[in-house]
Amino acid sequence: MMMEKPRVRIYTDYKSPYAYVANKRLFELEETHGVELEWLPYTLRIPEFMGTVEERTPHFWRKVRYAYMDARRFANAQGLTMKGPRRIYDAFYASAGMLFAQRHGLFRPYHDTVFRKFWNHELEIDELPAIAGVITAVGGSADAFEAYVRGPARAEHDRIIDEAEALGVFGVPSMVFNGELFWGGDRIDMLIERIKQPETIAIALGSRHRT
Repeated sequence: MMMEKPRVRIYTDYKSPYAYVANKRLFELEETHGVELEWLPYTLRIPEFMGTVEERTPHFWRKVRYAYMDARRFANAQGLTMKGPRRIYDAFYASAGMLFAQRHGLFRPYHDTVFRKFWNHELEIDELPAIAGVITAVGGSADAFEAYVRGPARAEHDRIIDEAEALGVFGVPSMVFNGELFWGGDRIDMLIERIKQPETIAIALGSRHRT
C-alpha cells in the first residue's frame, strides 16, 4: 500500500512579482521532496493594503521601487523577464482561470503561460477575453470557461479566499504545511526543513505550537 504524499498548499497571485519568482522553486518541491502541491488563488486586493495611488507617500514609493528591483534580481537569476505592471490589476479572471484549468487537467500549461505572458506585457489578466484566449491556447474551451465565470466561479473563488484568511494568509506566495503558514519565497528553505523533519514545528513555535 502506497503511503500518501505530504501535501503543501500554495496560495499565489499572478500579479505578484514575488509569487512569480518563487514559482519554479515551489514546483521543484514535488521532485526533490516528494510532496503533493495544491495550488490555490489568493487574489490580492491592492487598494485594501496599499491605498489608492493618490494616497501613497514618497516612503511608500521607495518601498515599491525596491520591491520590484529586488524581485527582478531573482527573476534575472532564473533567466526570467520581469516588466513592471502598467496599472493596478484585478486578477479575478486569471484566478478563475486557474481553478478552471485545474478542473480540466490544464493547470501547469495555463499557470506557466499566464505568469510568463503577464510579466512580459503580453497579457492583460483583468480582461476576460484575454484569459479565455489562454484557456483556448492550452487546449480548453473558451465558452466553457466563460460560462464558469458567469456561474459558480465568483462564489468558489471567494470561499477559497475566506478559507485562506482563516488560516492566517495575507500575502503571496504563502505555503501551508500541516497547518503551519510560511510566507514568501525566502521561507521555502524553512518549509523544506519542516517537510524533512515535521517534528521540528514544536521547537520552532514553542508555546504557540498546537497539536
